[in-house]
Amino acid sequence: MTDSFSTRDSLEVNGKRYTYASLPRLGQRFNIARLPYSMKILLENLLRHEDGVNVTAKEIEAVANWDAHKEPDTEIAFMPARVILQDFTGVPCVVDLAAMRDAMVALGGDAARINPQSPCELVIDHSVQVDVFGQADALKLNAQIEFERNRERYEFLRWGQKALHEFRVVPPSTGIVHQVNLEYLSRVVMTRDLDGTPWAFPDTLFGTDSHTTMVNGLGILGWGVGGIEAEAAMLGQPSSMLIPQVVGVRLTGRLAEGATATDLVLTVTQMLRKHGVVGKFVEFFGSGLQHLALADRATLGNMAPEYGATCAICPIDHESINYLRLSGRSEEQIRLVEAYAKAQGLWHEPNAPEAEFSSVLDLDLATVAPSLAGPKRPQDRVTLATMRDSYRGAMDALGRNGQWDKQKERFLSEGGSTAVGHDQSEHSAPHDTDPHPEYAGLGNGSVAIAAITSCTNTSNPSVMIGAGLLARKAAARGLKPKPWVKTSLAPGSKVVTDYLAKTGLDRDLDAMGFFLVGYGCTTCIGNSGPLPEQVSKIVADHDYVVASVLSGNRNFEGRIHSEVKMNYLASPPLVVAFAIAGTVDIDLTKEPLGRDAQGKDVYLKDIWPSNQEIADCVANSVKSEMFTKEYADVFKGSEAWNAIQIPAGDQYTWNEASTYIKNPPYFEGMTMALPTVADVHGARVLGLFGDSITTDHISPAGSIKKDSPAGRYLIGRGVDPQNFNSYGSRRGNDDVMVRGTFANIRIKNRMLDGVEGGYTLHVPSGEQMAIYDAAMKYKATGTPLVVIAGKEYGTGSSRDWAAKGTLLLGVKAVLAESFERIHRSNLVGMGVLPLQFVDGQTAQSLGLTGKESYDISGLDSGNARSATVTATAADGSKKTFQVKVLLLTPKEREFYRHGGILQYVLRQLAANKAA
Repeated sequence: MTDSFSTRDSLEVNGKRYTYASLPRLGQRFNIARLPYSMKILLENLLRHEDGVNVTAKEIEAVANWDAHKEPDTEIAFMPARVILQDFTGVPCVVDLAAMRDAMVALGGDAARINPQSPCELVIDHSVQVDVFGQADALKLNAQIEFERNRERYEFLRWGQKALHEFRVVPPSTGIVHQVNLEYLSRVVMTRDLDGTPWAFPDTLFGTDSHTTMVNGLGILGWGVGGIEAEAAMLGQPSSMLIPQVVGVRLTGRLAEGATATDLVLTVTQMLRKHGVVGKFVEFFGSGLQHLALADRATLGNMAPEYGATCAICPIDHESINYLRLSGRSEEQIRLVEAYAKAQGLWHEPNAPEAEFSSVLDLDLATVAPSLAGPKRPQDRVTLATMRDSYRGAMDALGRNGQWDKQKERFLSEGGSTAVGHDQSEHSAPHDTDPHPEYAGLGNGSVAIAAITSCTNTSNPSVMIGAGLLARKAAARGLKPKPWVKTSLAPGSKVVTDYLAKTGLDRDLDAMGFFLVGYGCTTCIGNSGPLPEQVSKIVADHDYVVASVLSGNRNFEGRIHSEVKMNYLASPPLVVAFAIAGTVDIDLTKEPLGRDAQGKDVYLKDIWPSNQEIADCVANSVKSEMFTKEYADVFKGSEAWNAIQIPAGDQYTWNEASTYIKNPPYFEGMTMALPTVADVHGARVLGLFGDSITTDHISPAGSIKKDSPAGRYLIGRGVDPQNFNSYGSRRGNDDVMVRGTFANIRIKNRMLDGVEGGYTLHVPSGEQMAIYDAAMKYKATGTPLVVIAGKEYGTGSSRDWAAKGTLLLGVKAVLAESFERIHRSNLVGMGVLPLQFVDGQTAQSLGLTGKESYDISGLDSGNARSATVTATAADGSKKTFQVKVLLLTPKEREFYRHGGILQYVLRQLAANKAA
């Protein structure tokens, strides 16, 4: 380990001495006191990992001399301290580790040497669905259904839990990944023995879920990434990133009476979306910060993806310590956090000098008003007083357009329409035709789903207690939800149900129909389950535009439920209120929720609890011992979890009959010798695409159609179409996923005239066919493939299967006008060569049709900075042009020569068998 700036120092805490990379020592040479908190964390990370290869003194100086206003153009290597996974995106990561173990044995090594190189935890939270609701045994029944649907996946994760070191699994029915991370898994300051020396350093992380940023509220730097970046970090490889700009949000004042943390985050989301923070860090500071509880800060961090920021962080201060103590962390850990933060200049005091920021926005907390957001985007904030106007405006737009936009926004890093069991459950049996008089009021604007869901809000005792108190007051006045409303309560940890039970508010929520349905993401990611059969029929027969109101973080059209066109985000108390109102076509600041037993109008203001009522109840009910009790055996799981048979051994026993979990072919035929990186000859074009082909276009997503390659495969394996589930549930099976790559219904291949969907032209035969089918025909003749595209290829969220599927289709290179940075890196990580047109050239300017045969020469085993492409048409005419080879670092060139990052790491470990 290199120490160019002599920053090694030591700190004694709890009778133990720790080495650390001292920022104050570096501050003797650079003015780092001016840096934002988040930049100091990045700087420490570089100091600690300096090796002269991945991290050099030059990168450290670049961060120490950070220019707040400079456009990002300098890359650094960031190495997170740990990785956190949720089950949907985490399963493929564990599948790859299991496959690496088999490959290690084939190379003559020990399977047990393949493990995460840093702590890795997986929380199962994306698989439970609201099939049963409105009854006391809903939790039990939904858990049973969840196990029936997911047994194969859970068997595999149980093996991983036992066989892999540095890997722990939080079983189902425990909580939501980000809330469990906040309340228990997060360390804030970590310790680790490195070469026999105890080190202390900041807790940093990558997560395979965009809302990993929730822990930013605790002063922990981390964000969501795709599976390939997560796997790289698990295997000890740093991630390349640009030194970011940092936007400061100066908070003043305190929240007014009636305003909640939900209202605050929706206000911030709207404000920051308008300002523009995509790709930037956001940092909260100012005198108002001290008036925000840690749970409020976590809510702000949670929705960073909704306003586009990479992270949204608050510094460590007294409130951080208070929360660590409340959540049951040990006094030893608390002392370490405080001592380390103060020694490093990471401790925040309310009167501290302001750091330098790229830009600063101001928000007076007193101006935050009760709000919702919708009907289709989280940044479209609506005040409670203008809710009716929002709904009617959306209905007017619907009338003008004739229909809602069918291009539904989708976020694979969670569940959404990819949730296990989603597809078959939403298409119910034929409906009863008898009218139900209790549904007489059901119509346009009716609330079909009211869900207290998502770690965004269920991690916050104030809004959860607020919902319970409002339910109590509503019940006392004889109010009830409308009969067509599907109500549910799905908190992110069992601590929530503990404090609701202590106050008796659980019974009040039950009285309003908000029975506990599960501990998991549920409605927030689209696992809302089927609507009641008769409600579904009425909505369909009359083509009603109905709404959901949920305490979640995303509300894109089609995300919450396929039959629900309007979706509004709201605080838990407002979720209860709108369930009672039964409609979004209402102004709850002026109109009554309903009438009491005496026929008197009851208004929202009559039952809304005061800030003081909520604060008193929180203080009297939320106790440290609740956290200690619930997390004492957090990895143990239920009787059903422990009854799962675990395959024995260091290697996983693959079930050849499984259509969920399969050994991927990445390591077939691999030896210790590096493969020959030859030029590409006689390649055919699999797809010729235009600009802005996103990872959503490339990566398999959503439902699996019967007549698709994946559907035909599953039917051939004896799977009934009603049990297809979705691509998301089958991410652990490459045979399914490769068949869905480039299969998006909106993608347009310019090799075909105006055809949408995952089709291409098989040039030798002249036939139009599915991209997968064509790829297999080319594979049978040993023909390599290329993809040609326009600008911004691979934009959107990082998706591991956008790169994995490309490789498995047989694509050797992708030639584009420009790439999204992370997807380019992911292609390299899977051994696919990214190439770029030069001098303003494009496929169109060169007259390329995609029907040519392609040679790519001059690669020099990946060392070349440019290469020559020759396109030969059917008549023998040739077009020759130069392209850039986008292997940008020595490490990337090494990955490419090895065939990908997994192969690189495997050979490194196998070469050190005795280590």
